[in-house]
Amino acid sequence: MTITKAKIGVDPSGCVELAKHVRLNNPNLVLSGLMIIGMLDYSSTPKNFKALANCREDVCKELGIPEEQLELFVDMSSDFEQTIEMGSTNVRVGSTIFGAREYPKN
Repeated sequence: MTITKAKIGVDPSGCVELAKHVRLNNPNLVLSGLMIIGMLDYSSTPKNFKALANCREDVCKELGIPEEQLELFVDMSSDFEQTIEMGSTNVRVGSTIFGAREYPKN
């Protein structure tokens, strides 16, 4: 699991286990999609998005659900066009509307 001050998530190798946990242990939650957060320096590449698509494929296979039932969600305004080309079904465009965020230097 990856934890920062603002975001919590798992590496691609942990997506199946997390999805299984959500599905089996949280009956009031509906697992409806997977989300990737692009690189803070806006250097995301197709490789990043392919990893998300692979996670969806693995999760769907493990849970026995069709891929169309699990959406792909991308969290960076700067690469939304690329992510749509890669198969994203949801995008956020907040910084396009509200401007770039200032991230603290660690």
